[in-house]
This record gives sequence, structure tokens and C-alpha cells, in this order.
Amino acid sequence: MAGKILITGGTGLVGTRLTEMLIDSGYEVAHLSRKPNNYSRYKAFRWDLKQNYIDDHAINWADYIINLAGASVGDEKWTEERKKEILNSRVQGTNLLYNCLKTTPNHVKGFLSASAIGIYGNTGEQLITEESSYASEEFLAEVARYWEKAAWQMHEIGIRTVIFRIGLVLSNLGGALPQMAKPVKMMAGAPLGSGKQYMSWIHIDDLCRLFIKAIEEQQFSGVYNAVAPHPVTNQEFTKALAEVMHRPLIVPKIPAFGLKLVLGEMSEVVLGGSRVSSAKVQNTGFTFEYNSVEEALESFYHQEA
Repeated sequence: MAGKILITGGTGLVGTRLTEMLIDSGYEVAHLSRKPNNYSRYKAFRWDLKQNYIDDHAINWADYIINLAGASVGDEKWTEERKKEILNSRVQGTNLLYNCLKTTPNHVKGFLSASAIGIYGNTGEQLITEESSYASEEFLAEVARYWEKAAWQMHEIGIRTVIFRIGLVLSNLGGALPQMAKPVKMMAGAPLGSGKQYMSWIHIDDLCRLFIKAIEEQQFSGVYNAVAPHPVTNQEFTKALAEVMHRPLIVPKIPAFGLKLVLGEMSEVVLGGSRVSSAKVQNTGFTFEYNSVEEALESFYHQEA
């Protein structure tokens, strides 16, 4: 029952892999892009947040919309300017889609939006479910809250809406993993801060399979944690990474104050943590290909043995 999938953020880490997997599953895919003329591989429609513009044909074309667009959280230091960009790139894009869907005739059957487990903030060892309360003080929690509020507007105009609170996405092509693997490879790997903070992670292929399942199955509606079943502490993760890469861990833990000096407020990404439950996703019948962090890391680094 393949259909036409419109993706925002299609050239990002998740968008790129999801596009490939959707096409392999028989879907037609198009991206929303500021510069559609530069596209060679995929169909693209123009949108421009600054001008509040989307090509109407994109909305008419789509059966489903997958909303992944947003300025990267980890690329630059969090100046006030950058924080504004991180928030606005998510909320404005989602609001723009909502306004177009509300006013343009369309046959969109589902709206799937990314969010982040950062919404829960730093929660220590407590097991977090979709019903858990949000963090009030933390910047990433605030971003996720506004992002979800914008996405949930689609539900109010009768479009089935699914929001995935995504954990740490593991891929060797980008995101956090290559950054974490670099020091391990050079035999300078070390846990960060106390090393006790939990990392709720998901293999990129499992995340993409989850998006595809949510397109295909009507039962998906509302908010889900997109994390693998077994969160690990930062220390366990670093140890598993070193083992898979056949490197020793020699360096003591990297102290929290050192990371704060280097990263500023952005250090909350690596020093904070939450132990997030995947039970709601598993109750839909979704099965993870990569249940343990060792299996996931093995899929990327086994060839380096």
C-alpha cells in the first residue's frame, strides 16, 4: 500500500536513511527544500521559513508528511542566537505546514513528527514513560515542548498525528557516535562526567523502520518514545564501544566542569541523561532489530576488528 511521502529535513542524518528505506519499501518520496533546483537524487518542492512559503503542489502531492527539520543541536555552541535558531527552525516549520494543511485542499492521511527525549530533562535512574512529567528549566525540554505543541495542531484538523520522542540516534555516518568513537579509537576514550547518566539510544535503522510502521498502521497515534529496550549508562556505553573497537579504556572519567568549560550550556546534552521506556512502542508489536547496545555498535564497527 505504498504512497507518497513528503519529508522535511530529508537531507539530515535520519532523513537520508529514511528516504532510502522508504524507497526500498516501494514508496515515492519527495523532500521540502529551500533550494529544490540543487536536488539531483529526489523529487523536491520549495519551502522557505523566512518567507513563510511552501509550494502548494507539495501539500497536494503528499499522502503522508514526515517532519524532521530543525537546526542541529550539537553543531555549535549555544549562543542566544543559536538557541533561537534551534527553536524557531522546528516550531516555525511545523506551524507553516499546519497553516498550509488547514487552507490547501489535500489528502494527507498522517503527520509524523520528530521530537526528543530531552523533553524529560535529566531524570537520573527513574524509568521514564510517555506519561512522565516534562523538565521545566532545561532548554532542550522547552524546545521539544513547543515543537510537540505545534505538531499536535494537525490532530486538531483531523489528521492522524504521531510524535516520536527520539533518543540518541546511533549511526556511523553522523550524529554523536562518530564523535564518541574518535577518542576511543585513539585510545583516549573515557566516560563523561560521573559516567552514571543514562543514555537512551536507538539504532538508526530501527528508528526508520518505526517511522515506516507508523505510516502503515492506523493504531499509531499520539506520543511514543523512540528508544531501544535497554538504555545504558554513559560508562557502560563507552565500555561497550571500546570492546567493539578492540581498544582499551585508559583515561579516567572526563570531569563535568571540564565539559562545561568547553561546551557551555550545551554540556547538558552529554551530562544529563534519562532512562526512557520503550514499552509503548513494543506494545504496538514493533520488534527491534537491535535490542542491545553491543549489537547496535557491532553493526557499525565490527569491520574494524
